[in-house]
Formats: sequence, structure tokens, C-alpha cells
Amino acid sequence: MAPPSRRLTDLAIRNLKAKPTRQELPDGGARGLYVVVHPSGRKSFCVRYRLFDQTRKLTLQAGITLAAARKLAADAMHAVAQGRDPAVAKREAKAKAILDRADTVQAVCENFLRREGRKLRTVRRMQRELARLVYPVLGNRLIGDIRRSEINKMLDHVEDSSGARSAELVLQYLRRVCNWHSVQSDEFRSPFIKGMSRYKVAEHRRERVLTDDEIRLIWQATERGDAFSALLRFLFLTGARCNEARGMTRAEITGNVWRLPAARNKNKVDLLRPLSRQALAVLHAQPRVADSDLIFTTTGERPVHVGRGKQGFGKRCAIDDWRLHDARRTVRTILSRCGIDADTAERCLGHALPSIRATYDKFSYLPQMEAAFEALSQQIQRIIDPPSDVVTPMRRTR
Repeated sequence: MAPPSRRLTDLAIRNLKAKPTRQELPDGGARGLYVVVHPSGRKSFCVRYRLFDQTRKLTLQAGITLAAARKLAADAMHAVAQGRDPAVAKREAKAKAILDRADTVQAVCENFLRREGRKLRTVRRMQRELARLVYPVLGNRLIGDIRRSEINKMLDHVEDSSGARSAELVLQYLRRVCNWHSVQSDEFRSPFIKGMSRYKVAEHRRERVLTDDEIRLIWQATERGDAFSALLRFLFLTGARCNEARGMTRAEITGNVWRLPAARNKNKVDLLRPLSRQALAVLHAQPRVADSDLIFTTTGERPVHVGRGKQGFGKRCAIDDWRLHDARRTVRTILSRCGIDADTAERCLGHALPSIRATYDKFSYLPQMEAAFEALSQQIQRIIDPPSDVVTPMRRTR
């Protein structure tokens, strides 16, 4: 049987001599309490205990007295008797205390989203990616302590696990938050510099334009009229961005004009887009689901899911290497094919004009856009239902 531990005193602890190796000396005045003597001469306290048949250790805060250490040891052993791990409770309390401070990475990001999120078209994606890829790694760190090397290490991991495009998005999100925080703070300086980019858009810019045969195949595969099929036809008839169209509500339609609100427009301005008769027919064919104001929906609660819709569509229509955004490029090409001038065609797609012209030219161009969309609709109709060639027999001459 081991002899009982000697009850330590403050004087005895002060007189303990350091050795080349770390020492742990038990205190007979509190169960599980040890005084730790480090090779440097520094002294601290820890509590050792068993929980769920495992030996564990709780390190107490530095600089406390022996009496305080005994009190904390008694509290820890009481928690163990209740089946709770005091070391886990300490970590959780520390994490909560850090999060309560306003200058952690997560706190600054959440403050940015709270104040600036309404101005961002992709705020939900930004929230999701920060929570998934940034907060688990850097969220609890003070933003002023983050070093460029740490950011690059995190981006390396994101690139290896999710690809260069995801790493670039995370970089852009964090850079935007840090730039914003630099304006708010007197001392903070953003760790981001030029040259940290992981994905060069110009090197990955797509040029895919669907051929007439591919458009014909798509139209045939969308004859079933489900929400995704209708959305796909609508994209070809308007050149709209996918998320702009899938979030469309009936309240945004007045007559034959679709008013895309600034909150859902990439350019942050209301966009008026006249709809052709064929585009309106697609909208009117969509049933109202559960009294929802959404047009392209299967549940009535949220817009149609593009990923699942494209996966099911791909089984019906096998076209190599195409994306929904290719429809915008295809529409723009068809507008030129129809003889529509470049300015009107760009306005149809909702592209921003050069700033000086946008400042001075306030004409709506709705009549020109309406004619352009009707020409687009007619050209698509000729593509999906080409007129049969009329062959006139030649009389044989003698």
C-alpha cells in the first residue's frame, strides 16, 4: 500500500527545486491535486482523475495559490463524481469566452455579414463556406493574430480537399472581411497581399456555345414540363442568370415585363426585362404550388433544386460538357445571329454598361429589348422546328 501523500504548504512549494525533467508531486490536502515543477523552475497545478476507465488531466490556470488550487481540485473531482469531464467543460468555457470577444475571426465575419450581408447577392453561400471551411480552423483566433502563413496553410487544405475554385472563394471572402475590418479598426492591418490567388478566372473562362442540334435535344428533353425543364427553357428564352430566374416570383411579373429586384441582381439595380410570348407561356404553364408565389418550385417553400434537376435531366438528354451558364453565352450568340445590336443584346443579358454611359443614358430601351427577345424566341423556334426545305423539280431540257 502506497504511503499517504504529504500535505503541502505554500512555503514547501516555494522551496521545491527544479530538476532536468518535469516533476509532478501529489498534495495530500486535496484528492487528485498535483504541483508541477518545470525544468525552468516555473510551478503550476494540475488535477489527475479517472473517468470512463481513462486517466485524464485538468491543467489549472497559472498563478493561483495553493488554497485556490485545492478548491478547484475539489470542484473538478465533484464533477467527475457526477460523470462530467472538467477538462471538457474548461475547453468549452474558454471557447465561449473567446467567441464572446468581438475580435475573433468568427465574430468579425459574423459582424460583417450582419451589417453588409444584405448588400451581397451571394450572402448565403458566403455564410455556408465560412462556417464549413474557415471557422473550424481559424474561427476562435483573434483576427489580429492571424498570419499570412496560416491563411495559406488553410487555403492549401481547402484546395486539396475541395479544389482551387473553392480555395479562391474562401480567399475572396476572407479578404473582403479583412478589408472591411481594416476600415473599422484603428490598429488592424489585413494580412492579404497581391499574389495569393489560387484560381485565375481568365485561364478557366469557358467558351462553350451549344449548337442547334444540342438546343433541339434539350428542347425535346424538356417536354415533360416539370419545374426544372420549364426553368431550362426559360433560361434559353431570356438569357437570365440561373439563380435570378429560379428565385422568380409572380409578384415580379407585370404584364409582359419582369422586374428583377436589385437584391437578386448581380449589378445591384432593378432590372426590367420584357418577356416574349413564348417565355410568358412557360411561366403561365407552371402550376401554383401550395399557394407559393415562387414560379419554379416543387415544394412551394424554396426554388427548384438545380443540382438534382440537372442530374435527372442528364439521364434524359446526354450532351457532353455543358453547364447551365452556357445557356447565357448561347443566347448572346443567337442575339448577334439575329442581327441585334451589341448594346441591346448586352442589356438583354443584364450586363452593366460602362459607367459614364450608365450615368447619362437613362432610357429604358424596353421597346428595343422586347423586339430582341421576340427575335430570339423566333430563332429558337426555327432551331427546334426547322422549316422543311422546299424543292422545286427542274424540267429536263432536250
